[in-house]
Amino acid sequence: MLKYRKSRQILLTAAVLGLMSAQTAFAAVEISLDKAIEMALRTNPTVKISEATSQSAAAKKDEAKASRWFSIDFAHRSGRGGYYDAIVGSGQSGPENNHSNSFSAALPIYTGGRLSGTIEQAVQNYRSSEYGVDEAYQAVKLTATSSYYNVLEATDSLQLSRDSVERLTAHLKNVQAQYDVGVVAKVDVLRSEVELADAEQNLIKAQNAYDLAVANLNNVIGLPLDTELIVSERLGYYEYANTLENCINFALVNRPELFQAEAGVEAARAGVKVARSGFMPQVAASATNSWTAHSWPGDENENWGVGLNVSLNVFDSGVTAAKVRSADANLVKAEETYRQTRDAVQLDVRSSYLNLREAEKRIGTAKVAVDKAEEDYHIAQVRYQAGVGTNLDVMDAQVALTAAKNNYIQALYDYNTSGAELEKAMGVPVREKP
Repeated sequence: MLKYRKSRQILLTAAVLGLMSAQTAFAAVEISLDKAIEMALRTNPTVKISEATSQSAAAKKDEAKASRWFSIDFAHRSGRGGYYDAIVGSGQSGPENNHSNSFSAALPIYTGGRLSGTIEQAVQNYRSSEYGVDEAYQAVKLTATSSYYNVLEATDSLQLSRDSVERLTAHLKNVQAQYDVGVVAKVDVLRSEVELADAEQNLIKAQNAYDLAVANLNNVIGLPLDTELIVSERLGYYEYANTLENCINFALVNRPELFQAEAGVEAARAGVKVARSGFMPQVAASATNSWTAHSWPGDENENWGVGLNVSLNVFDSGVTAAKVRSADANLVKAEETYRQTRDAVQLDVRSSYLNLREAEKRIGTAKVAVDKAEEDYHIAQVRYQAGVGTNLDVMDAQVALTAAKNNYIQALYDYNTSGAELEKAMGVPVREKP
């Protein structure tokens, strides 16, 4: 009896947990474009990686700047040594303890541009990483926007497939009724059944495309992949008034990749400075203070000293000259990268802008085609019911109507996604500067 009660409790607990998990899994989340972008920026790893990279670059910049100033080191040594068989009168000592303490300080005075060049490199690398954060924000925004529009397109396509199935189902009932009274031939029923089956196949595909689009958006915004999303918005048309010239000019003063390329040029120039410092003397001031004793902690026999250390590379078999040539080549590479990036930015803006305008024109023509296709389908149905049209006319009109609506949905999707890509190409800021 006790065993039965335990089994029943386990089953009851499992049922309750299953019900709770099911409720959690199917909990719907209302989502809008702004909310999707906000969630993606808050949770996406790309943003967090870029911010961590920037923090690392900031620390290296501080490290480079701190190397201009003096450093103080402390050292302690405790040991035991001597001769095992010391000879009296020879000056040799037997084993004994030795303890020493020392402080040393150093200050670079002149490095031939090595320190200033290293600092400039670190500053430019940090600057580049900060613009990298901006680029990451813009890229994540575009990803979230595109994923959101994918859901909108999939929603409209799914509804279109459902409408197509409903139209063909209603038509099949009409054809079947006419066949039952001997008005139409069996071939009309068969053709209508085939068209309906084909529409149902497309509906299955549309449902799968919608499920995949939702899962992808959930992944982008950091939700469980099986989260149900409630989207109230639909793909729409909003006029874009900017000219191509304005878009390009805006991109040239806002695109983060251009500033990164500029920082790369400045860092390469600093690298040349660092390489050439190998031909220059290195001057540093130093100071030491030390204590030694046979007893711990070794704070007797104080000794101090100050000095000026000068070093100059006289001959290194061409190592420094090779470093300079490498740095010069890196500078040329950075300058060409900047030029290439500038051209790529302008091409990116132009491509997105022209795609936007092309999709905009398709929206108008597709809308007219939808209106005419709906009228044609209505006429075909009326003619068929009146016995003056054929079933083939209705099927062709149905296919044309579905294609026209698909073209309209695709044009709206292309227009909206091209607008999002254009914003990214222009470098429209996403985050506020701290």
